[in-house]
Amino acid sequence: MQAKQAQNSKRPLVFAAIALAVAGAVVAGGLATRHSQAEQLKEMAAAQAVPTVNLVAMKDIAGTPLALPARIEAWSRAPIYARVSGYLARWNVDIGAPVKAGQVLAVIETPDLDQDLRQAQAQLAVARSNLALAESTAKRWQSLVAQNAVSKQEADEKQGDFISKQSNAAALQASVERQQALKRYTQLVAPFDGVVTARNTDVGALVNAGSGGTAGSSAGSELFVVSDLRRLRVYVQVPQRQVAQIHPGSTARVSVPERPGVTYQAKVQSLAQAINAGSGTMLVQLAVENPKGELLPGAFATVQFDEAAVAGDAVAIPPGALIMGRNGTQVAVLDAGNRVRIKKVTIARDLGNVIQLGDGVTKADRIIDSPPDGLADGDQVKVAQKG
Repeated sequence: MQAKQAQNSKRPLVFAAIALAVAGAVVAGGLATRHSQAEQLKEMAAAQAVPTVNLVAMKDIAGTPLALPARIEAWSRAPIYARVSGYLARWNVDIGAPVKAGQVLAVIETPDLDQDLRQAQAQLAVARSNLALAESTAKRWQSLVAQNAVSKQEADEKQGDFISKQSNAAALQASVERQQALKRYTQLVAPFDGVVTARNTDVGALVNAGSGGTAGSSAGSELFVVSDLRRLRVYVQVPQRQVAQIHPGSTARVSVPERPGVTYQAKVQSLAQAINAGSGTMLVQLAVENPKGELLPGAFATVQFDEAAVAGDAVAIPPGALIMGRNGTQVAVLDAGNRVRIKKVTIARDLGNVIQLGDGVTKADRIIDSPPDGLADGDQVKVAQKG
């Protein structure tokens, strides 16, 4: 009986020991789980601390021609001004009309000039009459000197009066010829074959010498503009890097936005032989034939120089790979250990969606595309795996 009571008294102790063991196991398992999770979080935080970047896929732009904006001008452009004052009597041609050299564009009425011409002609007639009288008088007095009827002094005075009236008649003759020359300018004529590209006057307009336009217009405006459109000049600013590849005789293709898909052959005529300090470019003049009149003076165009095509070793990257800041233009590249190296570069050409670099990197460099903010030289990064 006592043994049974002793056994019964030990059971609670056994149960307590088992409970303690189970509780210890649960606590140990929880601690192990928390430690494992902490290690995982630590690894995840360390992994997230190293940014993942994408590399630039190098663009192949070899052979891409040099394309630059340009402007088109008429080969010959002649603004027609008034040489005499008056009123516009009539005009014979309007804008867009083809004209021939010497064709009358307009006629100016010049009442003041007409009166001045009549006055000069009248004064010349009086001077010629006086000259004829002075000439006969001088000859008569010369004959009287030979007869000792008058003194040589008196004969010389008559000869001097004749010379004076002769000079006066010559001056009045020049004045008449000047008025007649001005009278010829009452007809405005085309200086060469071309097209009337501007008309800034109308019938009855008051025209002053050296200016044009309607009454009240600013001085210095032209009455007409005649342009030779059969051949045109094209002006383009070429960057200094490409100047050495362009020379007189080089060919180029000209295109305009209003005629998509159509190009016109042009040839380099001359170079300015000086770099503009403000833009770093040189002005180049080309000539393009325009027999159909499809190209218009004053228009904007694009000029493509095939001889200045991009070389095969050129580095071309998307604009997003550039780092623009106070240190200039830079790119971020990766070394063998995937550490960032910031390199300074220069831009050779902006092709819109692609930037051609001049120097600073090569095609062998691994350039980071769209580098994240705060990326610094020496940072460790990971390269994203392509899916």
